[in-house]
Amino acid sequence: MSPPTVFALVDVNNFYVSCERVFDSRLLGKPVVVLSNNDGCVVARSNEVKAIGIKMGAPWHLLKRVAAEHGIVALSSNYTLYGDMSRRVMNILGNMAPRLEVYSIDECFLDFTGIRDRTEQGQAIRARIQRWVGLPVCVGFGATKTLAKLANHCAKKSLAGESGVCDLTRLTPYEIQPLLARIDVGEVWGVGPKLCEQLQTMQIRTVADLQRADVGALRSRFGVVMERTIRELRGDSCLPLEAVAPPKQQIMSSRSFGKEVVAFEELRESVLSYASRAGEKLRQQASLTSSVMVFVRTNPFKDVPQYAKQIVVPLPHPTDDTLLIGRAVAAGLRAIYRQGFRYKKSGVMLMQLTPKAERQATLFEDVGAIDRRDRLNQAMDRINAKFGKRTVALAGAGIDRRWVMRAENRTPAYTTRWDEFPLVR
Repeated sequence: MSPPTVFALVDVNNFYVSCERVFDSRLLGKPVVVLSNNDGCVVARSNEVKAIGIKMGAPWHLLKRVAAEHGIVALSSNYTLYGDMSRRVMNILGNMAPRLEVYSIDECFLDFTGIRDRTEQGQAIRARIQRWVGLPVCVGFGATKTLAKLANHCAKKSLAGESGVCDLTRLTPYEIQPLLARIDVGEVWGVGPKLCEQLQTMQIRTVADLQRADVGALRSRFGVVMERTIRELRGDSCLPLEAVAPPKQQIMSSRSFGKEVVAFEELRESVLSYASRAGEKLRQQASLTSSVMVFVRTNPFKDVPQYAKQIVVPLPHPTDDTLLIGRAVAAGLRAIYRQGFRYKKSGVMLMQLTPKAERQATLFEDVGAIDRRDRLNQAMDRINAKFGKRTVALAGAGIDRRWVMRAENRTPAYTTRWDEFPLVR
């Protein structure tokens, strides 16, 4: 008889802030926030900031007085640093469990089926990541992925078991029910703020309430995902571990500008830059695109003439060629651009994605030309991977790029650039 399934969820605490603190010990114990693109909104908070009452997503320009009063340190997002630190954490976890699923940049599911002394193993995970990478993590164990997420919440809040680790599989039904009755239903994986409000109007306020709820009634109102969530809370595993992430159905590349853009040439630079990045992601997952969407918009939060437009440009055949994608993107932008507006954002989306291995040849295509373009794109990807992004790029993407997003308080790329390595004295 095979042992019961057990999932672990490892989550880095306050990931962006914790990454910054690894390389700047002066931030330890201080209230710290990390801001979104263009230093717009709060996307990460230290525990000290949470205690002040600042919410996730709060606009930074509205917090200047509170920040000055409490001495809050605001940092621009440093995605290069965060991505590399995430890779190091996932590499460690890959050597501590037979299978894993990287769920997000700071979360990972592990298969702990058949592994005993899970609490001890959880503490070993925490100790190794803290020692080798310098990041604090919590570990939750459950019979399903939903229960493992819930156990991780309990570990962070020290609601059950040792600090930093919670194993719900060790609790009896009589022990787990009072625990679930203390946890708000909004803490359940997949229950967002709007759904939480709807459940509360139905007197479903805690995790225990949702676990005991009528599956059929909630399925008819909220769909099969809600039924799956309830069954997972009851210990019926409905979501298997996905060791290989499924290919994306769409690929988006978009940013807000650091300053408003008026000239067509600058707008063209931005969308061609995004097309290059999207094409690289497309090749990474071995897919082809059959159409691209281009969009532009002004700043809806300013009292200025508004304009927003998008267009879908079909491609003559499925491709992953950055040059062909860029040509379609430029044509689309030319069709929707209007003079006299101050643009704040543009973007590119690759659509109708299909596996490259299933590509069907056409009667009139030049196979030799396609092969040469394949080798050219692969060479570009290798060069950029080795020497850094945009080492080789479309000429139309520009050099000055005065439109790039604002990041006035970005810290160095400590782990990925020789000239920004931390100095130890």
